[in-house]
Amino acid sequence: MSRIGKAPISLPKGVEISISDKNQVTVKGPKGTLVQTVDPAIAVKNDNGTVTVARPSDAKPHRAKHGLYRALIANMVKGVSEGYVIEQELVGVGYRATTKGQQLQLALGFSHQVTFELPAEVKVSAAQEKGKNPIIRLESADKQLIGQVAAKIRSLRKPEPYKGKGVRFVGEEVRRKAGKAAGK
Repeated sequence: MSRIGKAPISLPKGVEISISDKNQVTVKGPKGTLVQTVDPAIAVKNDNGTVTVARPSDAKPHRAKHGLYRALIANMVKGVSEGYVIEQELVGVGYRATTKGQQLQLALGFSHQVTFELPAEVKVSAAQEKGKNPIIRLESADKQLIGQVAAKIRSLRKPEPYKGKGVRFVGEEVRRKAGKAAGK
């Protein structure tokens, strides 16, 4: 039995869940509404504030989807109640970030500014303190979407291994290499 799949999900106050006939799970909360389609073989039940996920057999595809859908629903419940936050820092001389509505403008050492359009579900803010690296803060109720947006921003200028310049997550350790002077 899947350890993750059989764990029940308790709903915090202010969070409502509804399961439609077409196996669509809708979670509503103070931070928004999220919808997830569940495989028809997996059964989702709501019993007075406790959500359980069950599978019909021990076949390999059923076992795999059991834990997957339980984790997705748990992430939705946490997202609409608390939300998710990802912070990234820009390491490098002259690297800057500014926001204009749903646009993030980045100066990443290229000859031009990079403009990144964010989805409406993601809130962005940029902070610059003197003597510190600029910080980009992303907030959303959808864990999958915020992770994808953060990965896209990071891919614009990945941290390089010699000086460590680039876009990285706050607290991320970058493996550094010794330069060619170290060989002499």
